[in-house]
Amino acid sequence: MGTLFVVATPIGNLNDITLRAVEVLQSVDAIACEDTRRTGNLLRTLPTPIIIGVNTTNNTIRGPRLISYYEQNEQRRIPEIINALKNGLNVALVSDAGTPTISDPGFKLVRECIAQGIKVESIPGPSSVISSLVSSGLPTDKFLFIGYLPKKPGNRAKVLQNIISIIKIMKMTVILFEAPHRLVETLTELKEELGDIHTVIARELTKMHEEIRRENISSLIAHFKEHTPKGEFAILFNPN
Repeated sequence: MGTLFVVATPIGNLNDITLRAVEVLQSVDAIACEDTRRTGNLLRTLPTPIIIGVNTTNNTIRGPRLISYYEQNEQRRIPEIINALKNGLNVALVSDAGTPTISDPGFKLVRECIAQGIKVESIPGPSSVISSLVSSGLPTDKFLFIGYLPKKPGNRAKVLQNIISIIKIMKMTVILFEAPHRLVETLTELKEELGDIHTVIARELTKMHEEIRRENISSLIAHFKEHTPKGEFAILFNPN
């Protein structure tokens, strides 16, 4: 029986990959990844490049094989990966960036491995959730990660109202993800529900254009109305 390794990869700076992650990616038989081209580029640009599985003249394979695994095809891929694991092959699961299964596909595969008695091992590393939290200056003893809010306005309002009820009791920092085209809309909704509270915006973490803004929501709204938002955003707040 093989092992499924859940491997965190850099969210920006390639030097953030861990020695253990490199060891695992070098040693596994296959790597399940959201985008084979992106993962292939990562493997080739490591300090010690990893050769992707290719057929050699003696008809053997060297290096791990890349398996395309993303939200739209994961139901088809899970049986294939489970079968490989049951036949003694080791498989690494990676996302495009950061820790797999966190707002990315993968938890269904992990759940199925557990149900089938297959060992699952986490190889920890970069996470935009944790990176944004520890850089925010907000309390870190308790936090609530929401991911992306629902797209429908009615559902978004209900989620925000439930968040407000929870944080009044638990007094925790809340972390949201948001796409650039919805950033101003979400900040406006937060201001309507919570008032002009101190809020932190983090984007492009560990990259050349990393930006962390710590301001009242009204200032953030004014800034991003004037400067077109680019990149993926984390929104953090703790109104207590």
